[in-house]
Amino acid sequence: MTLETNAVAIDLFMCLTNNFGVLVHDKASGLTVAIDAPEAAPIEAALTRRGWSLDHIIVTHKHNDHVGGIAELKARHGCKVTGPAEAEPTGQLDTVIGDNATVTIGSLHFHAMEMPGHTLGHLVYHCPQAGALFAGDTLFSLGCGRLFEGTAETLHPALSRLSALPDETLLFCGHDYTVANAQFALMFDPDNAALVERAAEAEALIAAGKPTLPSTMGRERATNPYLRLGDPAIRASLSMSEASDIDVLAELRARKNRL
Repeated sequence: MTLETNAVAIDLFMCLTNNFGVLVHDKASGLTVAIDAPEAAPIEAALTRRGWSLDHIIVTHKHNDHVGGIAELKARHGCKVTGPAEAEPTGQLDTVIGDNATVTIGSLHFHAMEMPGHTLGHLVYHCPQAGALFAGDTLFSLGCGRLFEGTAETLHPALSRLSALPDETLLFCGHDYTVANAQFALMFDPDNAALVERAAEAEALIAAGKPTLPSTMGRERATNPYLRLGDPAIRASLSMSEASDIDVLAELRARKNRL
């Protein structure tokens, strides 16, 4: 699937079992960047289909299903690789960056935000020129990533940063978990009309062999329980009406882990 504006083209495709590959092409410069590299072959196929060359890879975090294709792609294309310090042991990074760094690819600026949760050094990238957030495994459509290294205390302020992005910001994430996330969210927010609509839409898209992404940050704020921690209905369903937002986040993620 490709989304295009006058300035940018974003190509979205499947890698591995349920990872997304993403290529972002700057029309002004002709440069192309991959967000993560789960595996090389689907990325190569997408490049060939579009007639693009690979100039840069931007890494969100260290897990192999996000970095496994870097070595092969770098050897073939000589592309530069930028990412968080936690991914440096892969031996493939040319530049290590952290919170609030900016990666410039042609006319596009990818602003890095550290999101300690799924992993402690996880970065996400907001590109205003593309109108897009590339969230890796921190924020999913209707969900958030499993907290392998961080905690609700470390993730909560990170999610608050993301929630402040403009409504129209497109959300691209590392996996397509929307249907399962919708089923979980409806357990605690069944009367949310926007969530019910999103769940039905996601089921229809998957049945048609289409991705459920991108979402938008406005839509996520209306439907994603991890961005709606203060909602009275969600809190009541958890019997946590007087709890802190952090405790609600921790409980939601713990319940999701048990499914």
